[in-house]
Amino acid sequence: MYLINLDYIKPLDAVEEHLDAHIAFLEKYYQTGNFICSGRKNPRVGGIILCKFSSEAELRDALTEDPFFKNKIANYDIIEFFPTKFAAGFEQFM
Repeated sequence: MYLINLDYIKPLDAVEEHLDAHIAFLEKYYQTGNFICSGRKNPRVGGIILCKFSSEAELRDALTEDPFFKNKIANYDIIEFFPTKFAAGFEQFM
């Protein structure tokens, strides 16, 4: 499982310009079952994506499709982790 920490490197007007396409990117990977949850940071300086992929290489390939990546809107910090304790029902995402 991976946690992706996005940090915006361009102003919010650039983020807004590409937001609809970014949301379409997110939806694609929700439909494949790779993305589990996502959302904005507060304050709005980036976002977080919790996801599962078979490898970091597969995840990095997927991220190249993100309009925020293509247009150099955000930097991505990828953290791999192994859930060992979680709330009831979360096992469906494992």
